Amino acid sequence: QVQLVESGGGLVQAGGSLRLSCVLSGRTFSTYAMAWFRQAPGKERDVVAAISRNSGTTYYRDSVKGRFTISRDNAKNTVSLQMNSLKPEDTAVYYCAARFSTVSNYLPPQTSYAYWGQGTQVTVSS
Repeated sequence: QVQLVESGGGLVQAGGSLRLSCVLSGRTFSTYAMAWFRQAPGKERDVVAAISRNSGTTYYRDSVKGRFTISRDNAKNTVSLQMNSLKPEDTAVYYCAARFSTVSNYLPPQTSYAYWGQGTQVTVSS
């Protein structure tokens, strides 16, 4: 079955950078659309960024546009989230998610992601 393992979280001061990585195993990575979600204390889980199978389509929530970049390396079964100019409001648990797709240039609805990692904590201090 599909397994997702995140890494790269930690504590950083405002204005700093972190790079999150997620490795998928158990299935063919290139057949899955991938996304990063986050959940802050007391808040609902929201999508941060998503990327299609072939990297042809990406999505970013407005609050991270210009600061975060999602990318994938299908040869290494890895999706990454480069986070620059971090703000205290970015503090959350970040989750990697996967959704099988038969279309290479398509982003599934954010409610349809079927597989999830355990999450990695990102804390941004002021």
